[in-house]
Amino acid sequence: MKKIFILIAILCGLIVLLLVAMLSFGMIGIGPTPSEDAPVTIVPNTALHDATFLIGGQSVTLKDGKSEMPTAPGSIGEISTEYFGNDVVYDFNGDSIADRAFIVAQSTGGTGVFYYVVAILSSSKGNIGSEGYFLGDRIAPQTTEMNGNIIVVNYADRKPADSFTTPPSVGKTVRLILDPKTMTFGIVANNFEGEANPAQMTLTQQKWNWISIKYSNGANITPKIPSKFSLTFKKDGTFSASTDCNGVGGEYKTTGSTIVFDKMMSTLMYCDGSQEGDFSKAIGEVSAYRFTSKGELIFDLKQNSGTMTFN
Repeated sequence: MKKIFILIAILCGLIVLLLVAMLSFGMIGIGPTPSEDAPVTIVPNTALHDATFLIGGQSVTLKDGKSEMPTAPGSIGEISTEYFGNDVVYDFNGDSIADRAFIVAQSTGGTGVFYYVVAILSSSKGNIGSEGYFLGDRIAPQTTEMNGNIIVVNYADRKPADSFTTPPSVGKTVRLILDPKTMTFGIVANNFEGEANPAQMTLTQQKWNWISIKYSNGANITPKIPSKFSLTFKKDGTFSASTDCNGVGGEYKTTGSTIVFDKMMSTLMYCDGSQEGDFSKAIGEVSAYRFTSKGELIFDLKQNSGTMTFN
């Protein structure tokens, strides 16, 4: 009997020594130890990709990563939107809670499959979605990564002359930055030609920030407070603008590359030293628009009197 107790004691001792050794060499652990230097915390969420966001101004709500809704009231056609992937995690609004951006694919009932980048801000009260940024139709998303606070999206597309039956083979990159206040994306252009594809850019793709007005007589006007001046187009033919004093809005109409602003209205505050007059005057003189490979929106003013630049 004593031999049995001695044998049991020896076995228990060996087990204890084995566990100590495994702990020492990291073969087993007692649970994660939070780092004091961790920049963000992840909010527990079993539906990280479920949120309501906007695509083309229309509300889309993912449930279990998918949304289906009729193309029109009473229609049997459906708009299907699904979580695609390519997640990046970053604290976009600086609240020390990790947020994420990813790609969704949307089908509107035809042959097209439209890809968008959306951002979801996480909080203890739920998820908050952004306005989707349109990447392209039937493209091939590749990688998405963070470079500081910039979302870098790499994907393959077709040449402008290619049909949609041609597999995407042209590598492209778009660099996006999220404005957490408006929940819209802006394009961050590199300092060289070829970063953006003007053929894919649209007026409604983002909020545009005023950069300059350059007149043919040599006059050059730049905003003293660039963050105060912006221009946003909606697909319903209306636009809104913010300035360093008042809000401006109205209607716009495009035919090819020509554009006409109409029925412009503004709030009536007076602000000493405001550049709103220069901004609104130039908008009223716009005759055409175009995009550049630096991700810029250029307005040509009437009678070749100058240009107005946004990014």
